[in-house]
Amino acid sequence: MNIRIYFLIVLFITSCTQTPKNSTVKGNIKGFQKGTLYLQKVNDGGFTTLDSLPMNSTTDFELGYDLEEAEMLFLSISKDMDAERISFFADKGVTTIHTSLKRFKYDAQIEGSIQQELLESYYKNIGRFKDQRLELIEAQLNAQKEGKQDQTDSLLAVMENITKRSYLYTVNFAINNKDSEVAPFVAVSEIYDANVKYLDTINKVLPPKIANSKYGIILEAYIKSVKSE
Repeated sequence: MNIRIYFLIVLFITSCTQTPKNSTVKGNIKGFQKGTLYLQKVNDGGFTTLDSLPMNSTTDFELGYDLEEAEMLFLSISKDMDAERISFFADKGVTTIHTSLKRFKYDAQIEGSIQQELLESYYKNIGRFKDQRLELIEAQLNAQKEGKQDQTDSLLAVMENITKRSYLYTVNFAINNKDSEVAPFVAVSEIYDANVKYLDTINKVLPPKIANSKYGIILEAYIKSVKSE
């Protein structure tokens, strides 16, 4: 067989068997010029690698995956379970991530899906409640050391009130954004330990498309498991 024809056949077969990638993650990692970069998702309690890229003498990268629906993906420089990871809500299209090797997770600047923008706005607001709780926990510990029981009990009551307010904020956020996959995601990731009535409230307003999404199904199953206990 003519060698040119042989290579054309090989190229045709390869192009036909490659899985199309409708979701692209690209960007730059300052200081990361040697190693392997991994695009991952959570699967069965662990991380499954969707794509990987050996990095050598370059800080730019591009990874891809054939995404069936919007979901949380992870960027990592290690396959280890406890490795530092950048999480982002991916959808079909392009997500751009710029970060540094030194502060891989905390320097991450992410531009991409509408879901990612929505999730970032949620984290920004819910973070205020978390900061308040941390301040109160420190104050409560100091009160305990000084034997001030009345002050300790008072601070505990304030913390419980802040926790309840954060749950209500999450519920309202999910209801107001019920047409997004982010709604069931924040329910199962942020208020899973709340009274099941909060989760039920979110679950009941989800439209069919979101209720049948990955996180909508997880939410429904989790509610059933809690109620059966």
